[in-house]
Amino acid sequence: MTDLAALISLVAPFFGLIALGFYCGKRVHIPEGGLAWMQFFLIYVALPPLFYRLIVNTPIEELANWPFIAATTLCTFSAFAISFSAGMATSRGDISQATLRGLAGAYSNIGYMGPPLVLAALGSGASAPVALIFVFDNILLFTLVPFLMTIGGADKRSFAETTRAVVWRVVTHPFNLATAAGVAASYFRLTLPDFADKMVTWLAGAAAPCALFILGVTVALRPLGRLPLEVPAHVFVKLIIHPLLVWVVLSAFGDFDPVWVYAAVLMAALPPALNIFVLSTQYRIGLERASAAILVGTVASMVTLTGFLWLIKTGRMPHDLFPS
Repeated sequence: MTDLAALISLVAPFFGLIALGFYCGKRVHIPEGGLAWMQFFLIYVALPPLFYRLIVNTPIEELANWPFIAATTLCTFSAFAISFSAGMATSRGDISQATLRGLAGAYSNIGYMGPPLVLAALGSGASAPVALIFVFDNILLFTLVPFLMTIGGADKRSFAETTRAVVWRVVTHPFNLATAAGVAASYFRLTLPDFADKMVTWLAGAAAPCALFILGVTVALRPLGRLPLEVPAHVFVKLIIHPLLVWVVLSAFGDFDPVWVYAAVLMAALPPALNIFVLSTQYRIGLERASAAILVGTVASMVTLTGFLWLIKTGRMPHDLFPS
C-alpha cells in the first residue's frame, strides 16, 4: 500500500491539473481564442527555459549518446509505422488520414507532461535522456508528417518547398533553440547573470502547471461525438506497445544506465500529444479522431502510466532484459 500511495501522490498532481483545466474549460464560458496568449507564453516563453535547464548542467559527453538516440528514435518510428499501417487499412489507403492516425500511436506528450513527470519520478539524472528524446522524436515526426502529407495530397506544396519548410521548422523551433543554447552553455561552461538565471528559474517552474492546465482546457473545448472504432487500437499502440518496444530495444542495443532506460520507457508511455490536434487542424483532416485519441489516451494513461511507474518503482521491470 505504501508503494501505491507514493505512486498516486506522484501522478495525482499531474492528472489533477489536467482535470482542473478540463473542468474550467467545460464550466467557464471564455472563447477559445483566449487560450492564444497562454499557448504563446507556454511555447515561446516558459518551456524553452525548462529545456535549457534540462541540458545546461548535463556533461556534454552524455548528450552524444548516439546508441540511445538511435534506439529511442527507432522505437518511435516503429510505433508510428505500426499505427500508420493500421490507419492505411482502416482508411482504405488514404495516406493523409493514415499519417494522423500514425501520430496517435507514436507522438507522446513529451513537451507538456514529459519533463516534469519523468524528473519527478526519476530525479535530475533523467534530464539528458528526456531532452534527447524530445529533440529527436520531434525532428523525426516533424519531418515525416509534412512529406507524407505532400505525398497524400493534403499539402499542396512541392517536394522542394516541403523540404525547406521542414528544415526551417526544425532549426527555428523554440524548444530546439533552447536545447542548442543549453548544449553550447554546457560545452563552454557559460553561466547566466544572476537576474537572467532567476528569470529562467521562474519561467521553467511555470512551464509544467501551465502546460497541464492548457492541455485540460484544450481537450475540454474539443467537440467529441461518437468514438471512432479504430481510436482504441491507436491508443493501445501509444500507451502499451510503444513503451514495451522501448524497453526491449534498449535492452537489445546495449547496457544503458537504468535511469536512462526508465526515462525512455516513461516518455513512450505518455498519452498522445496535443500537437496531433494542431496538425489535424492545420491539414483539416481527422479532427474528430484527433480529439478522441487525445481524450481517450489521456484518460487511459492514468491507469497505464501509473502501471509502468509501479513496475519501475517496485523493481518488477528490470532495466535490462538481456543481462550479459
